[in-house]
Amino acid sequence: MKLTLIGGGGVRAVLFTKSLTLKAEDAGITDLVLLDSDEEQLGIIAKLCRIVIERSGIALNLRATTDSREAISGADYIVTTVRVGKEHSRYIDERIALKHGVIGQETTGPAGFSMAIRTIPVLLDYCKLASELAPNAWIFNFSNPSGLVTQALRSAGYERVIGICDSPSHTKLRMAEALEIEPEELKVIFFGLNHLSWMTEAVYRGKDLLPELKNDASFTSRVDEFKMFDPDLLESLPYLPNEYLYYYYHRERAFANIMKSDMTRGQMIAENNKEMLDVLRGMDIDSYPEEAIQTYLYYTQKREASYMAIETNSTSKAVPEKLELPNSLGYAGVMLDFVDSLRTGRETNIVLSVPNEGAIEGFADDDVVEISCTITKDGATPVQIGSVPEEMGLLMKNVKLFERLTVEAVRHRSRDLAIKALAVHPLVNSYSLAKALADDYLEAYRDILGEWT
Repeated sequence: MKLTLIGGGGVRAVLFTKSLTLKAEDAGITDLVLLDSDEEQLGIIAKLCRIVIERSGIALNLRATTDSREAISGADYIVTTVRVGKEHSRYIDERIALKHGVIGQETTGPAGFSMAIRTIPVLLDYCKLASELAPNAWIFNFSNPSGLVTQALRSAGYERVIGICDSPSHTKLRMAEALEIEPEELKVIFFGLNHLSWMTEAVYRGKDLLPELKNDASFTSRVDEFKMFDPDLLESLPYLPNEYLYYYYHRERAFANIMKSDMTRGQMIAENNKEMLDVLRGMDIDSYPEEAIQTYLYYTQKREASYMAIETNSTSKAVPEKLELPNSLGYAGVMLDFVDSLRTGRETNIVLSVPNEGAIEGFADDDVVEISCTITKDGATPVQIGSVPEEMGLLMKNVKLFERLTVEAVRHRSRDLAIKALAVHPLVNSYSLAKALADDYLEAYRDILGEWT
């Protein structure tokens, strides 16, 4: 079976490949194709991926190409990880938002809007190509903002698109670690939207631990995803929040911390990745594979160690001297678990972005939500959540309206709809701010977006 990674020249492709080697044989995947428009960077990343595959000892054929038709033709599975405008665009998105006094996180609020309006048209073209060249392929979207982009692709009629994110699975792993239990023994239930979700259950040996865990500061302080929140907030909430809700529940803190920092997260990542690629570009990777892998891991760990450190005003974690490629599965694991259930019929529980289909009251069947799903050979079925607390439902509705309007703005290339979309987002909530933001983003990316009217 053939798996195509769109955006295969991205720095995370190496970790994706490592994860794939852990389950490729079980999933029946024999061919991995890396597709990217940046031929030079793709060549560097492909060399690292080949080292990873060779060290794994599995039979996995790797190809790298800039030819979209070649990459997609006959694919059984397609994973999308594109960043239109590359890393520097993330910094631009952040700075425009901050200039107007609004948080500029790349998946949340106006910066997420900017990334979405660049990403959606590109992925729609890839989906159209897939419908011609690989009509039976499942498409797993990891491109941010994942839920919004998945909504756009689903709304365009591409029914075999699934939104994936590794945030819920990472949260479960760190909870299990804090509880000193095996992750397989812990069953968690999520509902919401991508990067705007809550955990309703954490079941261990038949008992739901969540009511006591969320009120236990000694526990939440040991889990990265929870320790950023005020313990009083966690006690007041019925459920545990996804870490990206920090931007809503502690909006002024996040904004103040970003503003007083020497650089934004996007700027740090752009500089980190540039430095890494410059070093790798000057190396003989084929002759010194271990040195190349260690260089890659150093910069990757440096990036991960600073995750949300700026926004929460916390210290970045230390980077170990000797680094190893992780045996964790990340977002590749989410995709591979889905594939395993499709092939074997083995039932699994995975958090995905899929159409609501009646799972959460008050939302349309075709609203893409992030929710725990039961996966079988027939695909994903969201768990039944039913009614949700009013304050959570209202926040979801506002952000879903923003998503829907953003999709329509892209479809019609409409400045007016772009302004409406931003105006209803809870982190903007102002027509005049929305107008200024929309105009700045449309101007900044005129060469990519063209004219909107």
